[in-house]
Amino acid sequence: MKHLLNLLAAVALLVWGTQLVRTGILRVFGTKLRQMIARSVRTPAAAVMSGVGVTALVQSSTATALIVSSFVGQGLMALPAALAVMLGADLGTSVMTVLFSLDLSWLSPLFIFVGVVMFIARPDTTLGRMGRVFIGLGLMLLALRLITEATTVLTQSPAVRTLLASLTSDRMLEITMGAALSVVSYSSLATVLLTATMVGSGGIPVEVGLGLVLGANLGSGLLAVMTTLRSNVAARQVPLGSLIFKMAGVAIMAPFIGLWLRYAGPYVANDATLVVLYHLAFNTVRVVLCIGLTGPVARLVERILPPEAAVSGTDTRPHHLDPSALATPSLAITCAAREALHQADVVETMLQGMHTVLRNDDLKLSQDLRRLDDTVDHLYSAIKYYMTKISRAELDEAEGRRWADIIGFTINMEQIGDIIERVLLDIEDKKIRKNRQFSEAGIEEINELHARLIDNLRLAMGVFLNGNVRDAQKLLEEKMRFRDLEHAYSATHLARLSDNTVQSIETSSLHIDLISELKRINSLLCSVAYPILESAGALAPTRLRAMSERP
Repeated sequence: MKHLLNLLAAVALLVWGTQLVRTGILRVFGTKLRQMIARSVRTPAAAVMSGVGVTALVQSSTATALIVSSFVGQGLMALPAALAVMLGADLGTSVMTVLFSLDLSWLSPLFIFVGVVMFIARPDTTLGRMGRVFIGLGLMLLALRLITEATTVLTQSPAVRTLLASLTSDRMLEITMGAALSVVSYSSLATVLLTATMVGSGGIPVEVGLGLVLGANLGSGLLAVMTTLRSNVAARQVPLGSLIFKMAGVAIMAPFIGLWLRYAGPYVANDATLVVLYHLAFNTVRVVLCIGLTGPVARLVERILPPEAAVSGTDTRPHHLDPSALATPSLAITCAAREALHQADVVETMLQGMHTVLRNDDLKLSQDLRRLDDTVDHLYSAIKYYMTKISRAELDEAEGRRWADIIGFTINMEQIGDIIERVLLDIEDKKIRKNRQFSEAGIEEINELHARLIDNLRLAMGVFLNGNVRDAQKLLEEKMRFRDLEHAYSATHLARLSDNTVQSIETSSLHIDLISELKRINSLLCSVAYPILESAGALAPTRLRAMSERP
């Protein structure tokens, strides 16, 4: 019993070490890895190589699948290119398996010591996160040695020897067991390493081990499908296509296990190496056979999971808050930013419609637009809840600022939606139902302010999206111009009242409230610029800084 517990503890340590390495690499290089994938899909060969490189660092083809799925879900990558990346990701996993199968146990104490020192010295910095990676590598190497020792002791027991001697190869059972182990451990890498180690120490027959390897590959595909079940259709297409390739690979390679043992066995030093090389051969053959089939398989996947209809600007549902992206915080930040822009699109629809209501006295349109405020509120709540699931401890300094910027932007959009709803109610009560009209000069003033507001909303969305300092400065200049116009138009309205203009007198309360509310909306839009200028050091301690402190 003691030796069995030692084996189980060593297996758990292997899985935990793999998890530390994966999360550590994603925290340090998450954004760069996404950029590497995005820039390396011009040709199928380049896409395969990018998949190999990313997975060699992350040590998880599932993590790569989540990143690529998010790209496809956001329309940033074509499905055939994504499937080519996934072929490379699986090849990268098998390359790392070969590397870890070498006797590197002497590095384990060094990695753990260096990693602990780095992590304790600067836990919340890049240095500390790299320390986590070194700790994970050290634990993986230590776990492999402990598995070998525990398995060796167990196989010396007469009862265990008798049990192993009675084992016969059942290919479907082996594949099923390998797939289950891969799903439970959240890592095909850990499953293949465990299998190779146990085969090398005599814990299981080599033929059984090869069947488990096939199952481990299939399990990693199932895991990616399960992880993206709640994502949009486009994001679910990548794991499904990858699973189809894996199923085809298992069907092709399973009958050749006997031939592999017969012809490759005599040239390989030990059974453990034979297992990991079979894993490498499996994924290499899949790349060679399937690289030219990414297009047809993509079309098959699109028949099984047809693309969703185009998103309308007034759709109430979040479309970019991919739950699977939460495993990669930097990717989740991007998803939240895209959803914030969707919220801003709904606000723009409300703002443009408000002007139509003002000109045409369209009561039904006003009521429809007021209902859109519920959409803005719903999107705000969804984004806020999604953002709370992102661990800020896993974000670097720039990503932490981006997190705060997204929260601030969505709050402002929610407040703008509330203001527009109040303005629409005022228009209904003070203009439409009382059948009153603005003076010609008054409506021209409102038209001018509204046109500037639409332009500033679009500029604010651009500043939020790209963080351009020059555009941010332009936005603050627009804030001052808008304030000056509001003061000037208030004065001209009072002059019309002095001239006893009937229309101005009847709509005076609405006119003053309206231009005041438009100014408030503009101020909320322009507040997007302050974090950008602050981080760039372009917000000097002058009138601009004083303005940023005003409500």
